Amino acid sequence: MLWLASVRDAFSNRIVGWASDPRATTALVLTALDHALRSRDVRAGQLIHHSDKGAQYTALRFTQRLVDAGVAPSTGSTGDSFDNALAENLWSTIKVELVYWPGTTFATRAEAEHALLRYIDGWYNPRRIQAGLGGLSPDEYEDAYHRAERDPHR
Repeated sequence: MLWLASVRDAFSNRIVGWASDPRATTALVLTALDHALRSRDVRAGQLIHHSDKGAQYTALRFTQRLVDAGVAPSTGSTGDSFDNALAENLWSTIKVELVYWPGTTFATRAEAEHALLRYIDGWYNPRRIQAGLGGLSPDEYEDAYHRAERDPHR
């Protein structure tokens, strides 16, 4: 068993933080959150972290970390996967494109974690095109946005 926790930026669909562990613990989601916070210029009061109501996301340590970072917590209703569609969509994509790909097997957790690293940081963020992003990958979409911000007359 290998659990994956991720933080996905709703603006660009970019996976900005993730972690895996044999158990679904508060430490797992805290690690993913900390990676995400380090990867972004987080300004207090400008971000919302949305999750399901799993015990890891409602734990005092996790919610306190959000407060300390100036991030507003948001949770969906119990038992409604549509309330967390962005995360559910990501899990489906990873399963279809990585886990259930024909011939894919992982002999060890380390092998699965390495495959996740290659998938997320080597494929999904930099190269996987998405219709909702105008046919760009998450990295390309963010790059185009930042270029337009620097040169508004383009």
